[in-house]
Amino acid sequence: MRAAATTEPGRLQIIGALLALLVVVFGAVTAFEVSDRASAADDVVERSQPLSAVAAKIYGSLASADTAASSGFLAGAQEPTSVQKVYRDDIRTASELLVEAAANTDSSSDSGRQIATINEKLPRYTGLIERARANNRQGLPLGGAYLRYANQTMTQEILPAAEKLYASETARLDQDHEDARMWPFLALAAGVVALAVLAWAQRRNYQRTQRVFNHGLLAATAAATVVLLWLAVGHTVARVELNNANTDGQASLKVLNDARISSLKARASENLTLVARGAVLTEKKGDEPQKDQYEVDYQTHMTALRDALAKADRLADDDTGRLPVVNARGATTDWQERHKSANDTDKAGEYDAAVEKVIGEKGSTGQSFDVVDDALEKAIAHEQREFTDSAKAGRGALFGLTIGALALGLLGAVGAIVGINRRLSEYR
Repeated sequence: MRAAATTEPGRLQIIGALLALLVVVFGAVTAFEVSDRASAADDVVERSQPLSAVAAKIYGSLASADTAASSGFLAGAQEPTSVQKVYRDDIRTASELLVEAAANTDSSSDSGRQIATINEKLPRYTGLIERARANNRQGLPLGGAYLRYANQTMTQEILPAAEKLYASETARLDQDHEDARMWPFLALAAGVVALAVLAWAQRRNYQRTQRVFNHGLLAATAAATVVLLWLAVGHTVARVELNNANTDGQASLKVLNDARISSLKARASENLTLVARGAVLTEKKGDEPQKDQYEVDYQTHMTALRDALAKADRLADDDTGRLPVVNARGATTDWQERHKSANDTDKAGEYDAAVEKVIGEKGSTGQSFDVVDDALEKAIAHEQREFTDSAKAGRGALFGLTIGALALGLLGAVGAIVGINRRLSEYR
């Protein structure tokens, strides 16, 4: 190498080898980093976000089933067929989604453990519900105790596991999102270095030969420039779309899912307020009077619902997404007013009239809850579509770049060698 560097042909050979190596390394590093980002973007679209959505649906289905069970119990011995169907459909949906989540989750992971917990506790819960129904049909007070025990199993064991599952899958989604958005700094640096050395080589060639262009080196420069621009523009577009998916889709989805969960919990607590008839009180704290635990829970969940809806309204980026949220907020206000009326009626000793105001067919809190639930489902479906469209656009921005970088890198290396060989031929 030292001997070769003392002659112009030797120096040209070294320069040619260096240029070819730099361009090939640039193409290879670009292909590697883009492949990694594209894989993360594909995980966002095909794995982590769908699993996060499945986890949210599992939670929602379980909470909805618990709400339906308490609503049916309030109706008396002749539980409405429609309410029974809602309960059965929710349990079946949750079971099917658990199978889907288990099939796409490592059993030794935290998500796998939470799924196992839900699968273990859910049959116990459904058994308690059936016992509550059997006793309720016979007019036995024991049915209420079974229902309260079932609700405790759901709220203290099953739903916390479902919440942890949702949090775990959402954390994995956030990590995949970050991996997909990470700038390919190594590839960009390699491209800048390759172009700088190519520019230097062509300037050196011009100074020594007075020839403006070397076709081979020009082709290598063009190939490296195309890869660098493709990488910069493609990844910028991917980042923008993935950011849109996160800010306009996933952030809203999380808030809307929280809102729906709060509404389901509030409805279950409202029903259990009448089922328990004041039998479950808050813990004794000093001189403070004890209160109905389920009424306290209802107020807590309604506060969380109002806060989540207000945040969802701020996050909504179009009228299609905002309208269902506005409808849900209006129905929530009606729900609270109707609940106060039902609560006052119950305190006045008119239990049957209070039950009618909660589960009746006209002007009941149940009707307000249904409006809230339907509106939230529409809003969630809209935000899910927005997320999917933006995430797919982000993934699509990187399409073909891996193979293109390799091909253009090899082409650039060949161009550099041909260009240097052209100069070498002048010495023969």
